[in-house]
Amino acid sequence: MSAHESVDVHAGGGFNPPEPTRGGGPDYGRLVEAVRSLQDHARAADAPDEVITEAADLLEKASQLLAPYDADEWSSPSGRRMDLPNRGNILQVPTELHVTDDGRVAGTALFRRYYLGRNGAAHGGAVALLFDSLLGFTAFKLSRSRAQRTAFLHVDYRNIAPVEKQLRVDAGIDSMEGRKIFVSGRILDGDDVVAEAHALFVTLKAGQP
Repeated sequence: MSAHESVDVHAGGGFNPPEPTRGGGPDYGRLVEAVRSLQDHARAADAPDEVITEAADLLEKASQLLAPYDADEWSSPSGRRMDLPNRGNILQVPTELHVTDDGRVAGTALFRRYYLGRNGAAHGGAVALLFDSLLGFTAFKLSRSRAQRTAFLHVDYRNIAPVEKQLRVDAGIDSMEGRKIFVSGRILDGDDVVAEAHALFVTLKAGQP
């Protein structure tokens, strides 16, 4: 299917779930990891001028290599590679999540160097990004609703979220009222609560984008 055809198929509204794909082949996960590592090094590098120049040249060349193949969101493998962590989505904070025996969601998260704010702590916006993904996954997985969007997200920051350290996360549904799904969760560093959040997700009506 061409990019133009896929736009026509999805035109007119409606929340369309990602269709699983193996697009990008066996090295797509390697590409995602390479981009993540590049982001980390770009944040951390204090390199000589000539090294920065060479790196910029290489990155521009890589961008030129990929540019002719830009596709819309329905065709791109990003977000549709169900076999990869975070479905191959480079934007999200890397997580590993599972449903627990008591009907909650738990797992681990890692703020890579790219998400550094200051003094070893992840940027507060990255913490909110993690919660939106964690609580959205929880609302979807536990309610089994087809599609929902964030109505509000409230974050309480308790301690710094250290970068480059594996943290624990857990979340659950607090209540459901019609189309409303109230969800809350935590990020933990050992036994210390790093941050807490609660959110409202609203199940979409047919045709809502």
